[in-house]
Amino acid sequence: MEFQITCGSGFGGGFDQFLLQGYCDQSSKALVLDCERGELVKAAGVLGKKGVSPAKSAEALKNHSDAERRRRERINAHLATLRGLVPSTSDKMDKAAILAEVITQVRRLKKKAAEAAAGLLIPLDADEVRVQAVEDQAGEGTTLCFKASICCGYRPDLLPDLKLALSTLQVSTQQMEMSTLGGRVKNEFVFSALRDGKLAKADEEKAIAASIHGALSSVLDKAPPLQPYSPQTASQNKKRKLS
Repeated sequence: MEFQITCGSGFGGGFDQFLLQGYCDQSSKALVLDCERGELVKAAGVLGKKGVSPAKSAEALKNHSDAERRRRERINAHLATLRGLVPSTSDKMDKAAILAEVITQVRRLKKKAAEAAAGLLIPLDADEVRVQAVEDQAGEGTTLCFKASICCGYRPDLLPDLKLALSTLQVSTQQMEMSTLGGRVKNEFVFSALRDGKLAKADEEKAIAASIHGALSSVLDKAPPLQPYSPQTASQNKKRKLS
């Protein structure tokens, strides 16, 4: 705590001339009362509340400034990395615009990943057959395309049964993929068929999709009843697959 004193008055009588708090004048040589030390000292010589010297205060300020500078450099480096990862950003975009674009891009990628993963899931609690018509990539309009999948438990005669069922169809198999999980098997197909022109496209697609669905369903009809999934049954199925 500091108190202003009157510089020109005598104060041998116990400092009874103290006035308002402040300095005697605005110069650096003003005397102030250091209540902790109980004596008059020059204003420049009064230490802070924690006894930190001006030299240490200056050093602490410099360290804080250096730390802040390094923090800004790290942020700018991360922003530069984000500019390179997101194609739609440019050097003229401010930080807020870059972060907004990155959030949009992450959400878009997350949606695409979820859509891609949806087709890779293997149901563990039910056998199923799915068939859907898709657009012809060639775009000529003379070919009908279909995606189909069958998911069931593995058994030794599964592939021969699939081959026999598909041989009865008037379609061409363009692609086939197989995936397994815990004794479960999922077969995915891409079929194509030439249009005969006798029916409308929608009706023809419906008829061919029904025939594909019926052929694959006949394979499920030959399968044994589905057992509840558990690590034990999955282990047994895997052993049967390897035998």
